[in-house]
Amino acid sequence: MKKNIRKNHSTEDSLYIAGWCLIAGCLLVYLLLRLEIPAVRKLFMPCILHNLTGLYCPGCGGTRAVFYLFQGHLFKSLLYHPFVPYAAVFCGWFMASHTVERLSRRRVAVGMKYRDGYLWAAVALILINFIVKNLALIVWHVDLLRL
Repeated sequence: MKKNIRKNHSTEDSLYIAGWCLIAGCLLVYLLLRLEIPAVRKLFMPCILHNLTGLYCPGCGGTRAVFYLFQGHLFKSLLYHPFVPYAAVFCGWFMASHTVERLSRRRVAVGMKYRDGYLWAAVALILINFIVKNLALIVWHVDLLRL
C-alpha cells in the first residue's frame, strides 16, 4: 500500500514539474508573439493534413481555441476545440491545488489527484471533435472552423 501511495506522489510531482515547464513555455511564446518577432510566427504553420486532404486532424482548431480562451471567449474556444478549455480547467486546478498543498508543506491536503479518467476524457473529447468536424465537412459541407 505504501508503495502505491509513493508512486502516486511521484506521478503527481512529475506532472507538477511538467506543468510549470508548460506554463513557462507558454509565457515565453506569448512574450515573443507580443514582441512581434517574425521567426516566431513561422512556428504556427498551417495544418499539413488539412492542406493535403482537406480533412481536419485531431488538433485542428487548437491554436484558435487557445487564442479565444486568452481573450476570454470561452464559448468560441469551446467551439474551435473543446480540449483547450477542458485542459485549461483541469490543468489550472491541478497546478493551483498542488501549489497550495506545497506552500502549506502538505498540511492543507487539497492537491488534485491524478486519475486515468481525466486522460481518457481528454482523448474522448479530441476524438469526438475530430469526428464531428470531419463529418460536418464531408456529409453536410459545413466547415466548422470557418464559421
